Amino acid sequence: MARAMFEYTKTVLAKVSFDANLFCREVKKAIQRLLPHEIEELRLWIVDLTKQNPELNQCLIYLNT
Repeated sequence: MARAMFEYTKTVLAKVSFDANLFCREVKKAIQRLLPHEIEELRLWIVDLTKQNPELNQCLIYLNT
């Protein structure tokens, strides 16, 4: 079940990656839903995504806590 939530979160984030504000809002929601090791995996995924979309880089601040 938890893995399904992680995959769903990545899908949602990929779909909203066109808008940095919306993306950050979804990142905040994901932090509340995911397990600690999934949050770290999500951080790595977002770092990779920001190479293509540098404007999303601002959302990493929520994952560095």
